[in-house]
Amino acid sequence: MPLTDAGRFAVYGPSHWAALGLFAVGCVGLVLVGRSQRAGAEPGAAFGEQARGFGKAYALAIVYVMVGTQVHTLLPGQWRIGGSLPLQLCDVAWLTAVGALWTFGRRWFALTYYWGLTLSVQGLLTPALNGGDYPGIDYLGFFGMHLMIVWSAVYLTWGLGMRPDWSDYGFAVAATAAWAVATFVFNLSAGTNYGYLNDKPGSGSVLDLMGPWPWYVMVETLIILLGWALITWPWTRASRPPEAARQRP
Repeated sequence: MPLTDAGRFAVYGPSHWAALGLFAVGCVGLVLVGRSQRAGAEPGAAFGEQARGFGKAYALAIVYVMVGTQVHTLLPGQWRIGGSLPLQLCDVAWLTAVGALWTFGRRWFALTYYWGLTLSVQGLLTPALNGGDYPGIDYLGFFGMHLMIVWSAVYLTWGLGMRPDWSDYGFAVAATAAWAVATFVFNLSAGTNYGYLNDKPGSGSVLDLMGPWPWYVMVETLIILLGWALITWPWTRASRPPEAARQRP
């Protein structure tokens, strides 16, 4: 079947459950891989050669998948200003995942951690996928992107042992606010709705429970701030964070 010739995607249909199953298996596998690489590192070193080699290979795999799907959205017949530009937060998140895997830098990791473990997970659980089902390229691109972002956060956190702190929390909040303001202004000028900042998705989502615009944006913001604080607090309680968490390349 051609990649562009597939049936309509159904939330919690067979292909959605298949993606969620793959998500769970991938999380377990990457945690085990990361821990084995951490155990094999030289004493006192934050990351060994195995981890650095694997991180770069994984980063290149993300680039390969995402550049291919992005090019497809720019082709004649596929292009539309309201969906082809890489302005969704996950379009930025896969770039931060690449940066985190390639460099193990703290700021790259922070954005991957907060964006991946909350917003990208929400995308997996309540996908706003208006394109075709498996094996259509819309399906492969959407779930490929979200899976690789979340897997990156899982690998770096529970595999290699990187940990966020409150400065990372503040940085992630500031970066997300900058993205939201810039994207909102673009939406107003171009008549688009990237990030669902100007209207709710037509396919239905958890945003439907939060009231009309602009209230759902405010409620979503409060939930994100609280949720990010809750996934920061447990790591900051440790008296001695792992060596990897103290490294700030």
